[in-house]
Amino acid sequence: MDDDGRYEQRVVWAVVDTGIGPLLLAATREGLVNVVFHATDEVRDKALSRLASRLGSEPVEEPGSPLLAEAVRQFEAYFAGERHVFELPLDWSLISGFNREMLRELATTVPFGTVVGYGDLAGRVGQPGAAQAVGMAMGANPLPVVVPCHRVVESGGGIGGFGGGLETKRRLLALEGVLPEPLF
Repeated sequence: MDDDGRYEQRVVWAVVDTGIGPLLLAATREGLVNVVFHATDEVRDKALSRLASRLGSEPVEEPGSPLLAEAVRQFEAYFAGERHVFELPLDWSLISGFNREMLRELATTVPFGTVVGYGDLAGRVGQPGAAQAVGMAMGANPLPVVVPCHRVVESGGGIGGFGGGLETKRRLLALEGVLPEPLF
């Protein structure tokens, strides 16, 4: 508890090595709150600073934390090809409104090994003309991979954009069998 008798927000983090590079995983008591691609020292430090600002608590590196242990285990299994569904509590506090609605729809209706178009996803929540807004929501996703924004593609067959980079998106889709594995 803090000096005013309120429970402080506890944020713990760890970096996990994966087939797409290092990922920063951060969690609160509510659940996994943030996944950050390409977690080099510089990227990690910026992400932790943003988390501290948004959540009001300085994140603490604690890879053995019970708050992170299951997330780390599930990420390792996913990248080893042994897990197709993440079963983790999620802390949605970094996203709200339309973006949260879109991401929840994506997380619950687009399973491993499938893709959906931006416009199709918009239509699923009664906003058929909101394909660009869906793209913005995917770009604001604080929980990529678990909330699989890599599964959202252009309706004409293009891969679309991706906050983690197009090569990362291709590798995730290849891992899920949607695209062939890159030759090199």
